[in-house]
This record gives sequence, C-alpha cells and structure tokens, in this order.
Amino acid sequence: MNRSLPLLLALALATATPVLHAQASAIPSAAPESASLSPEQRGRQLLDQMVNELGGTVWVHRKDMTVEGRTAAFFRGEPNGSIVDYHLMHRFAASGQPEAERLGFLSDRSMILPGKKIDIVQLYTADAGYELTFKGRTTLPADQTEDYFRRRKHSIEAVIDTWLKQPGVMVVYEGTSMVERHLADQVTVLSANNDAVTLDLDASSHLPLRRSFRWRNQQFKDYDEDVETYDDYHVIQGLPTPLRISRYRNGDLVSQRYFSRVEYNTGLSPDLFDPDKLPKKK
Repeated sequence: MNRSLPLLLALALATATPVLHAQASAIPSAAPESASLSPEQRGRQLLDQMVNELGGTVWVHRKDMTVEGRTAAFFRGEPNGSIVDYHLMHRFAASGQPEAERLGFLSDRSMILPGKKIDIVQLYTADAGYELTFKGRTTLPADQTEDYFRRRKHSIEAVIDTWLKQPGVMVVYEGTSMVERHLADQVTVLSANNDAVTLDLDASSHLPLRRSFRWRNQQFKDYDEDVETYDDYHVIQGLPTPLRISRYRNGDLVSQRYFSRVEYNTGLSPDLFDPDKLPKKK
C-alpha cells in the first residue's frame, strides 16, 4: 500500500476546509427581503409584480380583446347540460372610449348549410345592458345587468386602473393561501367606503389565480360572495392569458368559460358597441 495516500488525503481535507467556509460566507441571508416590508408595502409590491408578469404597460394599455370560446352553465355545482359557443368582444377604457362588451351566441346555420351564425347579441355599454336581434332591441333584466356591472367594478382591471388611484385606498398582504393546489399570495384592496377585492396570486409566477369579493344581499340582509378563478395560461401576443375562467357564487360553481381563440388590439369598430346598430338577419 502507498503510505503517502493518508498524508495526501489529510492535506486535501485541510485545504478544502477554507474554501467551504468561503462559499458559505458568500451565500446571502436566507431571510427573504419581503420580510422587512409592512403588509401595505408587501401588498403593493405583489400587485406591481402581477402587472409586470401580465405584460406591464402593454397589458395596462390594451384597447380591445376578441374571444371565441364555449361556456358551460352549472346548478348547485353540477353541470345543467347547457353548453354554448360564443363570440365576445371587449373594449377597454384604454381605448379612449367607455368600456363596453358585446357577447354573441352562436348557433348552427341550418341542417344544410355548414357553419355558425349569431342571432342574439348581449351588449353592455358604460351603464346599461341590452339584448339585440335583427328584430329589435330590448333591455336586459335588472338583476342580470346589476350582476355584470358589479363584476366589472370588481375586476382585476378595475382594481389596477381605478381602485389604486382613489384616495383612502388600503392594500393589505393577507399571507399565503391555496388555490387549486397552487400556493398563492393573498392581497386585499380596500376602498375608502369599505368595499374590498381580494386577489390570490401564484407565489411563483405572480399571475392571478383567483379574484373574490363580497356584497350585501338586500333581499336576505346577508352577504354573497363572487369568485373567479383563472387557469390554463397561454402567452398570446406577449400577454399571459387564462384560457379557462370559472365562476363561483357562495362556493357553488355557476359557469365556466373556455377560450379557443384570443386576439388583442384588433381595432374594433365603435358601431359594434352601439345599441342602435342591430344585427343583420342571416
């Protein structure tokens, strides 16, 4: 046996020890930088990270969005068999015009002619909701329009574009939560009149996983909760976009939307959001 091997091994260990100490001292502190932030500062930091991951100024300044997809309805959390193809066009306030949305429901042209047609359109302007057909225009039921505008008022876009710019708004980091087995950071934005929106952001990507808010039910004198979850993100025109949106009312699943095609900033005509412009007979 080579008697010099133990001596060489001892020398190697002796020279390795200082190197290991040097590497350990170079490792930064394990305590996260966010630990020194207040709940308000941490909450605003997370919202900034969310906007940045969604696309930054490009996301904030989207002018419009066009979607083709399918929606399914549920009753008490169970599918009711209703599945509808739709075509949606949404105009954002960044377009310089009032926010509006046009939702067309697709049906088969006929048993002979292939393809789909849109006979019924639901149109939401800045403050009203209509149903349009080639025969004329009617006003949507009050409870339906109230529900739509309540959700628009509490949307992620509204939180960033409007809520955070209002005086007296508070942003609070609530800690971590779990959304569909994803670890999330929870942030609540509270307005001066005690209205609140809670956003759950993926702890790794900072993309929104869930939006929730509560409002007082005037009929039953209690509170209802509206929740939307966002899943199956794909990058479209540089913008991460959820292709599945699920909506819950008081814990029960009420609808799911699946996007098959999404386009941004296509330059939608103002006529599309004019309630006096009726669909043509097809």
